[in-house]
Amino acid sequence: MNSLRLLFGIILLGVGFFLGVSWQNRQEPGELTAEAPPPVNATPAAYNVAAENPALNQSETATIQLFERASPSVCYITTTSLQRDRWTRDVAEIPRGSGSGFVWDRQGHIVTNFHVIQGANRATVTLSDRTTYEATVVGAYPEKDLAVLRIKAPTNKLTPIPVGESDILRVGQSVYAIGNPFGLDQTLTTGVVSALGREIESVAGVPIRDVIQSDAAINPGNSGGPLLNSSGQLIGVNTAIYSPSGASAGIGFSIPVDAVKWIVPEIIRYGKVQRPSIGISFAPQQIMEQLGIEEGALIVGVEEGSAAARAGIRPTYRSRTGEIILGDVITSINNDKIKSGNELPLVLEKYKPGDVVSMRILRDGRASTVQVKLDQPR
Repeated sequence: MNSLRLLFGIILLGVGFFLGVSWQNRQEPGELTAEAPPPVNATPAAYNVAAENPALNQSETATIQLFERASPSVCYITTTSLQRDRWTRDVAEIPRGSGSGFVWDRQGHIVTNFHVIQGANRATVTLSDRTTYEATVVGAYPEKDLAVLRIKAPTNKLTPIPVGESDILRVGQSVYAIGNPFGLDQTLTTGVVSALGREIESVAGVPIRDVIQSDAAINPGNSGGPLLNSSGQLIGVNTAIYSPSGASAGIGFSIPVDAVKWIVPEIIRYGKVQRPSIGISFAPQQIMEQLGIEEGALIVGVEEGSAAARAGIRPTYRSRTGEIILGDVITSINNDKIKSGNELPLVLEKYKPGDVVSMRILRDGRASTVQVKLDQPR
């Protein structure tokens, strides 16, 4: 009998314990619960921004996060040049200009526009933490308005920028520009891709094709800074604006990152772009128009022993009687038409030294094809 009473008491205690736990866990209507953890796919930075300022919407939070993540990769570049006083003949160092750039790798390579450093004797790079370093010029490619500098900075101060793609861009896609317009460091402007496939002229006088046009505000000092997509990846290098006043008019141009991705490694490795050579010089477009040649590249000179000389390409020359004999006119290389001499370097960018190309030429009004084995750069 006593055993039965003991067993019954144990059962009552157990039932009471479970009922108490269930009552504690029961949530009354309107009762506050503990704050839910951030979503699994949310980064701590985005979650902290939203938590600190609940008034921010999702788009604003994403933009703030993009800037905070990308700005450590962006730097400020100032240049100086030497000038001799006309009276005392003393040489002084004077400010020349400024621009933007971004960290390419942890070896200290900085990418910027060629025109930012053009003609300068000295360049300094200021990182996002305001530390400043003397820079040396590794190399440049004026045809694409790109240059690479190098600074000796600690690895922990260098944040390479994430690199994206430009051939998948679409008009209307959001873009973000970070730079130092008018010397105001770490400035963010936003916009959209307003056009693709634009063509502008480089400082070398050679057209730059497939340029990105955007309406993100780009002003003097933005040159050389990055153009980013909504993931914070590099899609272009801001290089020029279209504006009669010199300030942003809503039309900015950027070198596509797909060109940057092959140019910068070549400059880092060789100090220049290893573009193949065929050993020719061609007539300016004005001369072509005066001669009535509508399309093609008129050859005015062929270097001795060059790829063009080995292929038998004929230059323009003057006969013994003083008559000018026009040389060959290159009209295409493989499947690429050559409309002017300026297009020749752009087409050759697709090939490497040692490649054999089919070159279509006009000689005395007759078309023919020659095989040309491309040389090393001269």
